[in-house]
Amino acid sequence: MFGTHFYHEKIKKSVAIFGRMFNNIYVIRKNSTGQVVSQVKVPLSYAPKQKYLERVREQSDLSANSQVAIKLPRMSFEITSFDYDLTRQLTKISTFNSQGTAKENRRKFFTPIPYNISFQLNIYAKSQDDALQIVEQIVPFFNPQYTLTIKPFATEFPNFKEDMPIVIQGLSFSDDYEGDLAARRTIVYTLDFQMKANFYGPINTSGIIRKSITDVSQIKVGLSDSDIQISRITVTPNPDSAIGLADSDFGFTSVITLIGDSS
Repeated sequence: MFGTHFYHEKIKKSVAIFGRMFNNIYVIRKNSTGQVVSQVKVPLSYAPKQKYLERVREQSDLSANSQVAIKLPRMSFEITSFDYDLTRQLTKISTFNSQGTAKENRRKFFTPIPYNISFQLNIYAKSQDDALQIVEQIVPFFNPQYTLTIKPFATEFPNFKEDMPIVIQGLSFSDDYEGDLAARRTIVYTLDFQMKANFYGPINTSGIIRKSITDVSQIKVGLSDSDIQISRITVTPNPDSAIGLADSDFGFTSVITLIGDSS
């Protein structure tokens, strides 16, 4: 219905970019003298919060060894919603142009459609110290946003870049410890983020404009206040075989033809 198939993988790239920000977080544990006992890299995966909570609770009783429980701490994130952002909408007819697949054409795409992608990052830990270490390695970088620069068209437009702000929306905390001392405790910190993304349409290929024609008229001087054309201006590249490349060096030829003039 809408034309040629295209796929820029924008949502896929957005998920990868968001997850990459949090894939190098560590938790350090110390003894009573302040010496480092162990250092644990916090695993990160894309998964719903409820899935991990159910997995953690599969072994709520630490005295039972029937099944190996999931190790904590760890993190998961997921997309929660998409919202159109009217405040970032640009003129719909504006285009970005670049050299085409051949010297005689060019490639272009129209201004993107702005959307806000909401992400939820969940931190699971069995102690407050582990959870707070993770939280304090994330929160200071969002004041309230952290901006990434990406290349949305790495192949077609390698020099085209855009800024993608990621804004923190809030931080909440829950602790489901309700059982006895043998029961497993799960502390969950939830951070909500909003990524300001742009969705692009298809990249079109069109020919280069090689001639410009402008008609000059006198307004309301003819019969019944009609306009009378007095001349025509035609502009072409010089030489005629010139191609509009970035390093091209050529001029233009302007021909003014007076209406009614045979020369």
